[in-house]
This record gives sequence, structure tokens and C-alpha cells, in this order.
Amino acid sequence: MTDAPPLAAELPSYRGISLAAVSLINSAALAREALDALMVSEVIGFDTESKPTFRKGEISTGPHLVQLATETRAYLFKIPSLDGANELRQILESRLVLKVGMGLSHDRSVLKSKLDLDLCNVLDLGEALRGAWHRGTVGAKAAVVHFFGQQFHKSKRTGTSNWANPQLTERQLLYAANDAQVALRIYRAWLASTSRAS
Repeated sequence: MTDAPPLAAELPSYRGISLAAVSLINSAALAREALDALMVSEVIGFDTESKPTFRKGEISTGPHLVQLATETRAYLFKIPSLDGANELRQILESRLVLKVGMGLSHDRSVLKSKLDLDLCNVLDLGEALRGAWHRGTVGAKAAVVHFFGQQFHKSKRTGTSNWANPQLTERQLLYAANDAQVALRIYRAWLASTSRAS
């Protein structure tokens, strides 16, 4: 008789990115720094955040934030903002940089309608990780349990907060940055597991 896998609540917490490694792009200099760091990466983490809609028939005006991450840093681009708009377009439209994220089914269309850009070279891990260990679309929490044996804490209150606010809180910055970076870490772990299995 084999032991059952531990419940997620019994697992150690996933340790995410630190606030010191998060850059909110609000100047031309930071936009250039982000472009330089992200365009030399073969793969980056990617996600977006939007102000939630609560009333029936209400149309989302998002995305209000685009998050991109390397192994060591996360770069957050506020939408709409002139700071970093051209740099963000170069990164998202690049065919040389793979953007990996979780649950990206609507990102291509909303970015096209809001910013008139064509999102290129994207991998939705939520779909790619469907398989024997998880039926249906895979979320970040399930993937972190599977690959790292850890809990990925996501605050519902922060996730449904107002991402259109001119000033984002530290909680929002960390939530957004971790959503992008965890996708990159999951991607790396997935590649490592498939290479071991082959």
C-alpha cells in the first residue's frame, strides 16, 4: 500500500520574487532596461491583469497591466501608458522570444483590440500541461504542487483588486510579478521533467 500524496495545505509555501526584483516601468530609462533584459532571453514569463467586472453586461477595459519576467526580475508595464509602449510592443511581437504563461486564451485578442499589437511566439502552459496528472486546463497552483511540491498562495482579494488604479500597492506588484515569473519556472521544470522521461 502506497502513501497518498500530501494535501496541498501540508506542503511548504512557494517562495516567489522579492519586491526589490520588481520594476514598474514608469520612465524611458526603465523601459530600455526592460527591453535589453527581455530581448536577450530565449524564454520569458508572461501574464496580464485587468480591473475585474462585477455587473452583468459590464465590458472589461483591460488589460491594465502586462507582466514580463526573467529568472531574476519582473517588469510591469501599466496600460495605457506612454512609458514603455514601444518597448512592450517590440517584446510582445518578437518571434525570437518565447512568452510562456498560464491561462492566456484571451490575451491575444484583448492586446490586439487595446494596443493594436500582434502577440507572437506564445505558449499557454495551462493547455500544454494537460495530461495524465491533471485533467482540463492546468492552473499555476496545481502546477506548483506537481513540479515543486509547494503551495502557491494567490490572494483572491488582490487578484480581484482594481488594476486600473494609477498607483498599485506592494501586494499588487508582487502578485502580478509572481504570476509572470512562476510561469517561467514551471516551464523550466516541465522541460526538465520531459527530458528525464525521454
